[in-house]
Parts: sequence; C-alpha cells; structure tokens
Amino acid sequence: MSFLIDTDVCSAHLKTNSLTHRFLQYMGRLHISSVTLAELYTWALRAGASPKRLQSLNDLLNDVVVLDVTPTVARKFGEVQAALIDVGHPAPGVDLLIASTALVHGLVLVAHNVQDYANIPGLTIDDWLTP
Repeated sequence: MSFLIDTDVCSAHLKTNSLTHRFLQYMGRLHISSVTLAELYTWALRAGASPKRLQSLNDLLNDVVVLDVTPTVARKFGEVQAALIDVGHPAPGVDLLIASTALVHGLVLVAHNVQDYANIPGLTIDDWLTP
C-alpha cells in the first residue's frame, strides 16, 4: 500500500516530528501532490520564517515522490467535481486536486481534515493524526 500525504499531515510532521515513525515505516511508498508542495513552500517562505522551515521541507522532499497535476489528474478532477456539483456538494478545489491525484495513482490519501474529502467517491482516507 502506498500513500499520498495531504498538506495538514505534512505540516504536522514538519512542525512536531510526531509522525517520524510513520514516515520511516512507509519509506519508499510516500507521495505528495505538487499542490501540497506549493502549500508547504508558502509556509516555509513566509516573511520571518526560520530558515529551518525550508531545510525541513527540503529534507522531507528526500523522503517522498512529488506527483504533478497531469492532464489525467485534471480530467479526474473534472469528472468528480461535475458529479458533486450536480448533486449540490462541490468539493474545495485544492483538496479535490489532491484527492484526484490519489485516485489516479491508486494511493491512500493520508489526511487529518477528512471532512474536506468526505464526499469524494472511491477515495480511501487514513488519518495518521487520530490515535
């Protein structure tokens, strides 16, 4: 089993190192979306941020594979969002791009904000921050 790590879980790991055991346990099977990487760069490059933030992010990049938003991911996004809009439950765009990446690559999404992904059909979610 391989995983796509959502931004909130990456953030928790980078801020507290509380998930180091999980990252070691699944080494070689961890991925992040380029969307997550953009959000993490925003956090690391804020005015007044410690240089340690960027170093921590660079260290994380040694342990994960970054998956791009490809035309296939964009198509999956469109299919899922269209269906959700048709039933009156559109998904937040950034979260749906991340979820679509997981769906296209057959990955389990690791997220703590599971409510943001609750309406996405076919998505398997694991919350590593809940005991």
